Amino acid sequence: MDRRHFLALPSLLAFTGRARASDGGYEVTRTDAEWREMLTPLQYKVMRREATEPPGSSPLDKVYDPGMYHCRGCDLALYSSKHKYDSGTGWPSFWKAQKGAVATKTDFKLIYPRTECHCSRCGSHLGHIFNDGPKPTGKRHCLNGVSLVFKPA
Repeated sequence: MDRRHFLALPSLLAFTGRARASDGGYEVTRTDAEWREMLTPLQYKVMRREATEPPGSSPLDKVYDPGMYHCRGCDLALYSSKHKYDSGTGWPSFWKAQKGAVATKTDFKLIYPRTECHCSRCGSHLGHIFNDGPKPTGKRHCLNGVSLVFKPA
């Protein structure tokens, strides 16, 4: 592979990943107009265009009450408060998702690969998963609060 192809590869992979998230291959699908209608501009930008909310901007970062965190796009239960912890990053963080609730893909937007996570039912962008979390998984699911709805137990 020559240098030109190597440098073009991240852009191609990012494009194909974005196409999958909006191609209707999920149980819950909506048109772009329907997503825009139901979401605020920031929610739309994060959930449908894979942006990141500013750190410290989500009130959910400091919520530790018993309950479940659901996908704002389709109401799927994604994370239990039992698996939430303070990562000190300014984003809600969990060390484990509910089984089958989160899908992943490799994200090359920052040149180096990261693991991006989406709702497995509607494809909404949630955040990223890093390998610097606490035991027992060692994972940090670093999430955008605008993608979540907290439901107390």
